[in-house]
Amino acid sequence: MRTNVKHPLAESPETHQPTGGIQMYKTLTALFTVVGLAGSAVAQEGVFQTKSLKPETALVAARTAMESCREQGYQVAVAVVDRAGLLQVLLRDRFAGAHTVEVAANKAWTVASFRTPTAELATDTQPGKPMSGLRSLPRFLAAGGGLVIEGDGAVFGAIGVSGAPGGDADDACAHAGIKAIADMIQF
Repeated sequence: MRTNVKHPLAESPETHQPTGGIQMYKTLTALFTVVGLAGSAVAQEGVFQTKSLKPETALVAARTAMESCREQGYQVAVAVVDRAGLLQVLLRDRFAGAHTVEVAANKAWTVASFRTPTAELATDTQPGKPMSGLRSLPRFLAAGGGLVIEGDGAVFGAIGVSGAPGGDADDACAHAGIKAIADMIQF
């Protein structure tokens, strides 16, 4: 006893259109497309992107800061770090004190870590103030000369200058370095 069972991909005699399997294929394709797009959106929520300074850009900032101090008669060291505080460039002028290398790097690291200029931290971490305990952190250096490098609201890193007579002079040289790369970091 044999029954007539239609194959799901067989054509319907009235419409000459495929039935069953083709329609299911179209439905499943649409469903997988929607699920795939939703999965992609969920995956994007789990990651983020950042922009970083190219070493060449960091070098321009450091050189300009050092030249600015040199023009004023100051021998300095300049450090540029990425947004995580990792050193990208370190320059030391020929007569800058030996301590300036570590001080410049620590100023830049402090700024990258706190996203705050070191001159501001110098005030905010004075003894008796709520943030005074930060001064006991290794590498934390609260003296002028460390500035955030940012453009269009994004933090790219920090620059630290050491060796000029006082934090204000270090700050001025750091500002010159940032100004030299301002056009390079705007999107």
